[in-house]
Amino acid sequence: MSDKAIDKSPLIQTFSSSRGESLKRTGNVWSAVAHIITGVIGAGVLSLAWSVAQLGWVIGIFFILLFAITTFVSSNLLSDCYTFQHPQYGNIRISSYMDAVKFYLGEKREIVCGVLVHGGLFGSTTAYIITSGTCIRAILKSNCYHKEGHQAPCEYGYTGYMMLFGLVQVIMSFIPDLHNMAWVSVVAAIMSLTYSFIGLGLGLATVIENGRIMGSVTGVPAANIADKLWLVFQALGDIAFAYPYSIILLEIQDTLKSPPPENKTMKKASMIAIFVTTFFYLCCGCFGYAAFGNQTPGNLLTGFGFYEPYWLIDFANACIVLHLVGGYQIYSQPIYSAADRWCSRKYPNSGFVNNHYKLKLPLLPAFPLNPFRICFRTSYVISTTGLAILFPYFNQVLGVLGAISFWPLAIYFPVEMYFVQKKIEAWSTKWIVLRIFSFVCFLVSVMGLVGSIEGIISQKLS
Repeated sequence: MSDKAIDKSPLIQTFSSSRGESLKRTGNVWSAVAHIITGVIGAGVLSLAWSVAQLGWVIGIFFILLFAITTFVSSNLLSDCYTFQHPQYGNIRISSYMDAVKFYLGEKREIVCGVLVHGGLFGSTTAYIITSGTCIRAILKSNCYHKEGHQAPCEYGYTGYMMLFGLVQVIMSFIPDLHNMAWVSVVAAIMSLTYSFIGLGLGLATVIENGRIMGSVTGVPAANIADKLWLVFQALGDIAFAYPYSIILLEIQDTLKSPPPENKTMKKASMIAIFVTTFFYLCCGCFGYAAFGNQTPGNLLTGFGFYEPYWLIDFANACIVLHLVGGYQIYSQPIYSAADRWCSRKYPNSGFVNNHYKLKLPLLPAFPLNPFRICFRTSYVISTTGLAILFPYFNQVLGVLGAISFWPLAIYFPVEMYFVQKKIEAWSTKWIVLRIFSFVCFLVSVMGLVGSIEGIISQKLS
């Protein structure tokens, strides 16, 4: 069945070697690291202290490290699927996750994958809007608490700020594709490292001020075993959301120049990026829990475990917002590209879909505009903004998104495609190990999904 999927796939002609040379690729290890960090270190890092608090010291650290190793293994498997040596068409590049699933596994699984991929991307961008509104509100509350005192009723809405962030994304969506976004990712990566350092520093300072390490081996106590399990499962979903970037990996890899081979560069970039993110995740999660113990907030920088220095809290939240501007684009560009490709194939003679017009503004370089892109991308941003306003539950939403996308997108499809690409025989040692790996990750994903859905229901009913 796997060989048939490759033989019959119409992507062979589309992604033949002749097309592969038509696009100039200039990316390197560090641009790929910037893209990965932009996509990975985002809203998820802010919930890790809460996640460690639910799991406790030993299990919390164990799962952060386990998810890091899992993500590294998954990214290595997937990066090998970027090219396929076909006997007739030569070296075939497969530049998107969806195309890879169709190429290696056939159209039926591509349909299932498409629903999950686009749902995951849509959900991630929705979570970024929730986080942006929360961070802007946190800046206002921080200033209010500084002026009025920590007990002041500093209440602010966030709907307007989510809408403002959405307006910025409409403008940013005029960027044609991921190849033109290296500078956005560099800025966003710097911002993510900045606010991670601030969260780390504030947590460490609070631990020093307290004179002791808060928390326990078993984590935050609950009223009963069932409540504790729900919180543990939700914490697993939050950690699952914080790591994987499988759905944007091939798009990032398609920006890399060769030689050296793109998969080697991508594996090196993944190793560096995962090491950096794991370091920050451990530091932010552990120092946050050490600082606040059972009172650890759901969002480390917006939950007001920290009040002073207020200007540093403001700066950190501003960095988060700037990072999310780039992160939103990293996760929405694959959807934009898929829509562009589909409509171009469906309506090859449509001027609305295919014509480009140049817009020149004073002091700015000219950039192309396309009527279809303007309409589709604006509608997309409006839809994510509307959903964020309806479900502004930070930890629970992250948990659901992480659980839904973790196993199928970060584990199952990469493993299955790797089997086909490398022609792994059934019941061989590698086949058995990867099957067990996939099944264990499936169980973790189910636990995270159940706990996070229960959390959203509880929030709605309370």
